[in-house]
Parts: sequence; C-alpha cells; structure tokens
Amino acid sequence: MDREDRKRYFIVGSVILEIVTPVFRQRLEKDYKSKGLGSLQDFINSKPVIHILFHLRHKNIQCCVDSANCVNHGPLPLNYSQWDLLYIETPTPGFHHCFCKYSAKATITLDDLDITLTSLILMNCCNLSPNELSLISDLRQFKNNYLSHNTKGAITQAEYTTLFGDLTTYVLQLDPSKQDDFIRIQNRSLDDSLCNKYVVFLLEIHQKLEEIDTRIQNIGATTADIHSTSTEILSTMNINNAELKAKLEEVLQQLIKNQTNKQVDQPNKPYILGQSIFILHHEINLTLVVGVLARRYITDIVMMDDGRLVICLPLQDRLQICNTDGSPIDSIDVQGKPWCVTAVNNSTVAVTLIRSECIEMFDINNKLKLKSISVPGMWWRGITTINNKLVVGGKDRLLIIDHQTGEVVQTIQTDCHSGRLHGSGDRIFYCDNNNNNLYWYSYTDDRHHTLTLPSRPWRMTTLQDGSLYVMCKDGSVQHVSSDGKQCKTVKTKGLKSIDNGCSLYYNCKQRKLVTGYSISNINIFHEN
Repeated sequence: MDREDRKRYFIVGSVILEIVTPVFRQRLEKDYKSKGLGSLQDFINSKPVIHILFHLRHKNIQCCVDSANCVNHGPLPLNYSQWDLLYIETPTPGFHHCFCKYSAKATITLDDLDITLTSLILMNCCNLSPNELSLISDLRQFKNNYLSHNTKGAITQAEYTTLFGDLTTYVLQLDPSKQDDFIRIQNRSLDDSLCNKYVVFLLEIHQKLEEIDTRIQNIGATTADIHSTSTEILSTMNINNAELKAKLEEVLQQLIKNQTNKQVDQPNKPYILGQSIFILHHEINLTLVVGVLARRYITDIVMMDDGRLVICLPLQDRLQICNTDGSPIDSIDVQGKPWCVTAVNNSTVAVTLIRSECIEMFDINNKLKLKSISVPGMWWRGITTINNKLVVGGKDRLLIIDHQTGEVVQTIQTDCHSGRLHGSGDRIFYCDNNNNNLYWYSYTDDRHHTLTLPSRPWRMTTLQDGSLYVMCKDGSVQHVSSDGKQCKTVKTKGLKSIDNGCSLYYNCKQRKLVTGYSISNINIFHEN
C-alpha cells in the first residue's frame, strides 16, 4: 500500500470524525433544544422520535398506541447495534411488541452517536431545510462510498482531489466556522496508530455483525457449538487489519455471551395456576436503616432492573435505596411523604405523596429531583406505568400522563374510585376499597373487565407469563390467570398479605419477587 494513499485516507477520515460528526451533533442539539428539550435522552424518548426510530428498526409491527402513524419500511437503516445504543426494554410484561416497551437509556449522550446514526436521526426526526437535508445526505454518502467499505485504508490521488473539495464545500455550507479546521487537518502528518483506530471507527461492520448474530442464533444450543464456529465466522471477514480483527473478535464474544444468556433465560412455559413458583431466598429487616419503632413504616417498594430496591418511607420523608440483600446504598429526601413508587426507567422513579395532587420524579443515580408534575384530581394511593406513560387514579377515572410534557394525555372513565394500580402489557389493573373485585382496562378491546376474588384485593403484580399475583385483605395471595378468568390461592411459604399494609413487586429482568411490610420487613423470593 502506498503511504501517500494511506495518508489521504487518514485526512478524509479525520475530516469525517473530527469535523463532520461534531457538526451533525451540534445540528441535532440545536433541533431538540428549539423544541424545549433539555437533553438527547429527552429527545429520543419523546413519543414521535421513538416511534419513528422503532419502525426504522422493526418490520411488520402494528403499535398498540399511535397506530395511525405506524410505517412499515422496506430496508431497515437502523441496525441492532444502533437501536441497543439508544434504547432499553422496560419491564412491561405481556405478549405484544411495540415501541411502548422501550425507553431511552439514561446514559446516552451526543458523544455516543457516530456520523451514521446522527445523520439518520437528523434526516428522519428533525426539522431540516431542503438544503440541509441534501448536504447531510451527501456527506453521509461520502463516508459510505469512500470509508465504510474501504478495508485497505487507502484513497488514491484521483479520488482524493474531487472528494476533499466536495467535503470542504458541503461542510462549510453547514458551518462556515470550520475553515481553519480543514487547513489544520490537511497539513497534518500521517499517524499510523490513529489511522488504524479510524479504520475501526469508520468501517461499516454492523451489517456483517448482524449476519454473524443471526448465525449464532441458528447454532445449536450448547456454548461449545457456538465457540467452535467463531473462528470460521471471523475467517469470512477477509479484513487485513489487526486492530479491526481484534475489535470484531471482542464484539463476537459479546454476541456469543448474549446468545448464551438468552438460552439460559428463556421465559418459563405458562405457569400452572397456584403452582409453587417462588422460594423464599432471604428476609431483610430494615430496622437499622429505617430507625426506631415509631418511625418504621414502609408503604411501597419497587425493584429496579439492576436489582436495587427503592422504598417509600413516608414518616421519614424520604426514599431509601438498598441492594437486594438489604444493604443501604443511599437515600433521597422528599419534600412531602412518599406513598407509592413506580419505575420509569433504569434510573428514574415516579412517586406520589400523601394528600398531594403532584407526582415527583427522581433520578436515583444522582439523587436529583427531576420534576414535579401537577395533576389536579389525582388520587395519591396508586401509581404505575404503561406504554412509557404514568398512570394514576382519580374519582371514577384513570389518568394517563406523559411524564415528558406533564400533560394528561388520556382519561379513562371507571365505575369506581380506583386505589392501587398496576400496568402490564396493554392492561391497567385497579381495585376499589369497597368490594372484592379486581378490575382492569384493556387497550386491546377498549373495555373494562372484572374478576371477583375471595377477598378485597389491594396489591397486584404481573409474572413472567402474564399471570398475576394479587394480595388480598384476608391474608391470602391469589394467582390470577393471564386471561383474568380464574384464580387460585398461592401457598408459598413466607408469601402472605397482612392487614396493616404490605407491598408486592415482581421484576421480570431479575426474576425475583419482593414483598414488604409496614413493620420494616422485606422478603425476597427467587424463582424455583
């Protein structure tokens, strides 16, 4: 390979990574800030954006919400790696697949987006002028034509002469301030180490990696079979770049690990109603964390996807954050008495306060209050999530709230004053303090349904197969079938309901069940 050809590749690659990519990111930031959104996370988590990107990754899917705007694309320009960079699946048990099952990763920033992903979001989700759209499309195409499939890491003089001139013209139309950056990069000497890294960044390997991932999924169930195929897969890449091959090997091993985990964590078959599903793993006494007897009072618990417990302590005006073993991590002071809590995503919880018509949202990683949402007429004794929205009860109604905007986006009429709530799949479960009925509203048929239990229900949670556990006032825990037509009493040791307050939550990622009682006792159950 001619060293001058390699230097020309290095210069063009430097322009793409050091000039074009930051210009694209700045244009994206300008767009979402003009819409009043404070971060990239807020932007990609907004309903229009996540819906657009969902259909750029998935085919032949009708979403359970906003179905009028579903689009079935032919080619899918958003690859799995890009989708997984942006979004994480949220705990919404059920059998539908829709954009409502995902939320933006809390850690995502503009610096995480490469030129391909940034341009894809710009062209599909932002307000661009026709000239901007054309320039961004052309610059992305330059990267694809000259770098994405260039495994040699070299550009000839004939290609370079026209390409560099066009690159300069197009970028300066987007941002005239970059003239000095072009001069600096054009005059730099070849850095072989940096050039090797740029080859890794710029080569379009996602399509090949998806082919590899598909092959891994089709390999036999044993890990040995998967590993025996890895060498053969890599040999088909035909890429003469040691650093790139090392990177591919790293990614391949992660794909193998992910596939192996999938094989281990396949959901159970539908449970037999009332069967022994869980075993008591350990008991936690939070006396040392919660304090003296008069101030021991737990009203609600949620288990995050990473296993952390977030606990409401209204008499202490705070949220307690613990590990699954009960060891304290941190606490968050609350201006009011937290009563109910629900997970919004991996780092965010929403909380109701006693006798308040406000929902408080907190970042539990950074101990920050994110916002306070005023909801006139809401009832503070229950909160849940569905389709990436918050749900609270009110007098003869359920209120669906967009936590991004704080607006009540839907009101669902009910025949009772709903107390505790639980969202699962396309259903919102609720109960009334005056009877033994378990109610639920289904988005699928736009109807309310009822199942009469042996005793008054007050806590419910959905299991892996879509069935429910429901705590009742008579001390029993009822196992309700996924269709809501039958129930049977659960006889698991240590799993019970008590009259003076209790909590119940199942996390499908952890496959653990947690129960909490107002006297500061928490039980953690593992699946058999």
